[in-house]
Formats: sequence, structure tokens, C-alpha cells
Amino acid sequence: MYDSIIVGAGPAGSTAAYHLAKQGRSVLIIDKESLPRYKPCGGGVSPAIAQWFDFDFSPAISVKVDSIRSTWKLGDIVEAQLVGIKEPIWMVRREIFDHFLVQQAQKQGAELQANTEATGIEFKSNSWQVNTANGSFTGRYLIAADGAKGSMAKWLGFKDRKRRLAGALEAEVSTQVKNLNTAHFEFGLIKNGYVWNFPKADGYSIGVGTFIGGQPQDFKKILDEYAQSFNVNVKSSKQYGHPLCIWDGNQKLHTENAVLAGEAACVVDPFTAEGIRPAIFSGLLAAGAINQALAGDSDALQNYSNAINEQWGSEMAWAQKLAGAFYRFPGIGYKVGVKHPSGMQIMGKVLCGELRYSDVVNRAIKRLIPGFGG
Repeated sequence: MYDSIIVGAGPAGSTAAYHLAKQGRSVLIIDKESLPRYKPCGGGVSPAIAQWFDFDFSPAISVKVDSIRSTWKLGDIVEAQLVGIKEPIWMVRREIFDHFLVQQAQKQGAELQANTEATGIEFKSNSWQVNTANGSFTGRYLIAADGAKGSMAKWLGFKDRKRRLAGALEAEVSTQVKNLNTAHFEFGLIKNGYVWNFPKADGYSIGVGTFIGGQPQDFKKILDEYAQSFNVNVKSSKQYGHPLCIWDGNQKLHTENAVLAGEAACVVDPFTAEGIRPAIFSGLLAAGAINQALAGDSDALQNYSNAINEQWGSEMAWAQKLAGAFYRFPGIGYKVGVKHPSGMQIMGKVLCGELRYSDVVNRAIKRLIPGFGG
């Protein structure tokens, strides 16, 4: 009988495991893949996550980015060196970053059952039994952190989660990178989203995503055209399409002795599609809630839902407003937002976790709206 079973060894699950194990709780992480495992992801991580841990992330960071280059339909270039930031944006390879986080949890005493897919769950005698092809495991509490495509939320009864399903297509290209400290964003080739090229020490992570729906678009063609602007051929690289569960309003994230965390809780940022920092934040709060529940607090899981909605959801409401204005009128958004003298600096500080949407969105939308009539 474990104090907690966590299904999913991504950033949310491993963060929860680390903090629970550090409190002396018995924790089992179950993941269907063997670790380390590849995960399609641009790999941009806000350095603000460091405040939630007491170890050095250096071994898991590929490069650090302190410069942003944006384009509109591959032209109209805007470049900016980020000034006044405490720490540059981290670029990571997920197979390294995720495994590193799991290893930190294991050092605290968490157990890992990898290459083990959950096949079902049962609530028995005030505890959860997780059934797998490798046997059954029992825990007093359960954290569902198995991502956008996982089954746990459905099994737990969350059939109508508030979420906006979006999509992305990504490719990893091994090549010599010219500017290791520059992240690239393209805003004109795709509707309702953007294209990106994030550097790693040994290549690029290039991807395209749409975040507020709309007509189907030819992701492969757009990705290829964008990659060619860097003299990179993505046709010879494996391409990975995957869904994104974007935050779409406050919701209940707990049930009997269980909570949702990470993308299973639909915490992805509706403007940038950032997923790693919110996943880690949800894992941190999930660990705190379950630790309190184990100590006898009957309101702890309800408080988890409240905390995510209040602390993350309130910010995401602002992000939704910005996404709605920017992506529906991207040409104006690029002209009066990205090209504004302070636009790239603000964008960089948001990505670094040093500015909140609530600090900047009203000003940004006021700047956008006059342009709508002109």
C-alpha cells in the first residue's frame, strides 16, 4: 500500500513524486514507456521553475536562450536581446529533462515502475488499485498525470473537462546550430498559432501549432517551408503530431482520493502553448494537497482544485484574452505588438516567468484595439 500512486512520469508526475517522497511519503510512479523516452516538444522551459526545487537543473539543460528573433511570413524580421532578465530561457531535450526529474524523485525514495501501462483502476476500501499488465498496485491516493492522450481522467469520471483541444507537429533535426542563444518565432505562415525553431546543443526543435481552432491547415507543408528558411530539411526527419489540452476555464480537478495534474488537467497556456511550467506547478500543488490529505485534512483535494483555478486559471483567463485578440488579427498583432519597441522584451519576460499576463494584457489589448479600426 503506497501513500500515493502517480500515473505518468512527465514533469507533473515526477514533480509530485519528488515533493511527496521528500515529505517521507511512499510513492510509486507508473509509466507506460521505458525511460529515458523521446517526447515531441519544443523544449522551452521557464527558469522560474527553479524556485520550486532545491537542486541544480544544469545537467538537464541543453542551451540557454537570451535572444528572440521573430518573423512575419519569413520576412519583416524583429530581433531582440533580452535585457534585465534574471536567467535566460532554458532549452531542454525532454528525454533528458524528464528522466532527470524522475531521478531526483528516486533519490528521495520514490519508486518507478517503467514500461508498465495502466489498464484500469478500481476504488477499493478507501484506496485506489491500479491494474497493469505487470500486476496490480494499491495506493491511498492517486495522481493522474498521463498527459493529453491518457485514459486516467476518463477512468476517474472526468468526461467533460473544460479544455480546448489543439494540435502541433514537430520535428527534431540534428545539425550544427549557428545561434545557440536565439529562439525563433514565425507568426504569418500559420493561422491561429505560430511556428517555432528552438536551438539545442546538437540541433533544432522545429514545430508548428494552432491554438484556437479554425480551418484545417497543411502542417507538413508549413513546417517544411519554415525549415527551408534555415537550410534545414525536415522531410528526412521523423515528424511527430500530437494534441494539446489547452486551459479553457476553471474546473474541478479532484475526485475521491485522486487529482488530475499536468496536461491531464488541461493546464497548457492558451497563448504560447507552454506546458512544462504549468505541469510542474500542478505537480507541486498536487503533492502538497495529497500530503495534507494524508495528514487528515478532508478539504485538501478541494483546495487543490481551488488553488489551480485561482493561481493558474486567473492568469490563463488573461492569456485567453490575449490569444483571442492576437491570433484573430495576427497582422495587426505583429505590427503593434511584436514590433513595438518593448514587445519582444515583454514576451521574453513572460516566457521567463518574470512577468504575469495580468501585468501586461490590458495594455497589450489597448494597443491592439485601436489598430482594428485603422
